[in-house]
Amino acid sequence: MVVSVTGGERLRPRWVLPSLVTLLAATAVLYLWGLRAAGWANPYYAAAVQAGTHSWKALLFASLDSGNAITVDKPPAAMWVMGLSGRLFGFSAWSMLLPQALMGVATVALLYGAVRRCSGPAAGLLAGAALAVTPVAALMFRYNNPDALMTLLVVAAGYCVVRALHSPNPRWLSAGTGWLVLAGVAVGFAFLAKMMQAFLVLPGLALVVLVAAPGGIASRLGKLVTAGAAVAVSAGWYVVLVELWPAGSRPYIGGSTDNSLWNLAVDYNGLGRVLGNQGGGHGGANHAAPPPHPAVAAPPPPPGPHFGGMAGRQNGVLRLFQDSLATEYAWLLPVAVIGLLAGLWLTRRGARIDPDRAGLLLWGGWLVSTAAVLSYMSRSFHTYYTVELTPAIAALAGIGIVLLWRRRDHWQARATLAAMSAITGVWVCVLFGYTPTWLPWLRWKLLIAGFVAAALLFACAHRPRRTAAAIAAVALAIGLTGPAAYAAETVALPHSGGSPYSGPTRSHGGGFGGGGENATATPQLDALLTEVGGTRWAAATVGSQQVSALELRTGTSLLAVGGFSGRDDAPTLAQFQQYVADGDIHYFLLADRGNRNNRPGRSNSATSGGEITAWVQDNYTAATVDKVAVYDLTAPRKA
Repeated sequence: MVVSVTGGERLRPRWVLPSLVTLLAATAVLYLWGLRAAGWANPYYAAAVQAGTHSWKALLFASLDSGNAITVDKPPAAMWVMGLSGRLFGFSAWSMLLPQALMGVATVALLYGAVRRCSGPAAGLLAGAALAVTPVAALMFRYNNPDALMTLLVVAAGYCVVRALHSPNPRWLSAGTGWLVLAGVAVGFAFLAKMMQAFLVLPGLALVVLVAAPGGIASRLGKLVTAGAAVAVSAGWYVVLVELWPAGSRPYIGGSTDNSLWNLAVDYNGLGRVLGNQGGGHGGANHAAPPPHPAVAAPPPPPGPHFGGMAGRQNGVLRLFQDSLATEYAWLLPVAVIGLLAGLWLTRRGARIDPDRAGLLLWGGWLVSTAAVLSYMSRSFHTYYTVELTPAIAALAGIGIVLLWRRRDHWQARATLAAMSAITGVWVCVLFGYTPTWLPWLRWKLLIAGFVAAALLFACAHRPRRTAAAIAAVALAIGLTGPAAYAAETVALPHSGGSPYSGPTRSHGGGFGGGGENATATPQLDALLTEVGGTRWAAATVGSQQVSALELRTGTSLLAVGGFSGRDDAPTLAQFQQYVADGDIHYFLLADRGNRNNRPGRSNSATSGGEITAWVQDNYTAATVDKVAVYDLTAPRKA
């Protein structure tokens, strides 16, 4: 036996370490399985990672191209990790996704550690297992969107807050304050991965410090202010760096209206998205793009009622339960909610610093604040945003189950555990109903098994130790089978594009998360671009939808005029003309030549993409290569 240092002296049985190793090994197998065949995931971010392996400046700014014309629409922290992996192992889909999968394993370990310190190793193991098999977690920890790094860092912040709660010194200058500073640093760097989405967990973190940290109220407030300063410094240093860097020697900040990272953070990736008054950045890789510039062939929208991008259901309290969205994250939501309510009741008479209640406040506040924003945000909602809910749901489920299990000699606790099992069985049956043709037999068996487990929990959970342990194991296996099956199917299927979703293929659009990023094969065009040498960009085109795929296939640098959707004002026509005069761009590409009398430059000259397209069409002659109009910018049309 080993004594642990959680709130109160608890004995750690010998089975804990082998169980933890097994959990982490199983998580690693799930997230790493078939990773070499997983593909480029989101080509938009994959192209930025590739650019970072060619240019250190592109890595620093998360430029979409190694020529450093324009950045992606997110800050660069996630690209730093994937780009460094590509530089270490050589750029490939595997080297890009490897750190994402390892982040998943680390997140499970940190969640275990945070929950264990509040409610013991059994609760920590349950929380870790619940997180590992949540489908949206299995998706995003095998994907190259920034959500993997953000999730790891906010869970790390939660872990640091728990460590601070258990610091024996209540003074402001103490180890507890140091842990809160580390929590602030983690949140700040999470901001550099996904901007203000990282801040959704702050109410839960602040609440538990105010209520359950040692020391008087003045000490607790001082610690919070110190942690807030750490957030500001760790997030703000990069914003200041970008603002101070001469704009002419760095890429344009994609998604912003004024080439400012601050504008990108506050508007496009911040309040503009929540309040619906988004004025900047006219689209992004993990948003449903507005109708593309007419210079680019419009991708077909994903069919059916799926939640990708702004096509999602109306905001409101029921948004997170509509259609198939709940299958991403909510398999254990009934257990988490019941566990939270029951746990708060059971700990109502505990001391202010009671560790179990502290855990409930932390993860309960996290769940409520994050769910509230995701439910009511007005712009660009995606199903995978729910990955930020999953650590809180997993933690609350683990804590709640253990708190009730400790009191299983009381019929009220057994009745609550039974209700958890029965309600979860019904809920799992509902979730399986969104894919009725996929394993239909499992749906009904889990429903029946949930009620059987409920009866056993109520009638026999207080029996001798081995009997109770067997019943608990059966009930837990039944509860985790549904999400585990969805997670396994998620791992088995390839995913790509800007709006992926987990689970089996849906009848309304396939389980591969389209989003218009997958381009038609263009072997002749690829060969043409590969032969270009000595230029900053082999070609330019409006928007990123062609650029990302072409860069990944050819390894060349291409200029995405206007950024992701083609509507950012970068480069300007004058800048583009100077690039051409300096020999920096060899070709200009149009996906659909269309009718010259209705050409994009004439119809949408308000954007730089329209102006550039019109100028190119007026001064250069197109040749068709793989159904793409190719303008040789080294050979202007003779007057």
